Amino acid sequence: MLGCSINLQFNQYDNWKARYKLLIDMGKQLQNLPEAYKTEANRIHGCQSQVWLHTQEKDGRLYFQGTSDAAIVAGLVALLLAIYNGRKPEEILKAPLDFLKEMGLLQHLSPNRANGLYHMIKRIQKEAKQALIRQIKAQQRSG
Repeated sequence: MLGCSINLQFNQYDNWKARYKLLIDMGKQLQNLPEAYKTEANRIHGCQSQVWLHTQEKDGRLYFQGTSDAAIVAGLVALLLAIYNGRKPEEILKAPLDFLKEMGLLQHLSPNRANGLYHMIKRIQKEAKQALIRQIKAQQRSG
């Protein structure tokens, strides 16, 4: 199940101060996003903070790089990358979002951050849908 190991990490802490610290630490560990990828096309709109998400497709899988100028939001980016990075588009599209409820994350985010998280997930799903369409078209041409 997607998000299971992340959920276990969060659940080892019994208070939200420690969980926020874990989220911030995850954000600090994000690979630096090259300035060339900080484009308007890669920017996530709907987030109060500056957020960028760059997607690459390789061998039928999607790889994401992202960053934010806000510590907690960078942690949310890292969380999503840990869950979705290296997955096939159909895995991403079929993945339930139950892990967000199980972690209790949605109840502990401000409305603006929850909205930003929603837009990040929607972008990842959009990228997966576009990749799946490209893969299907490529199969149709070759087969």
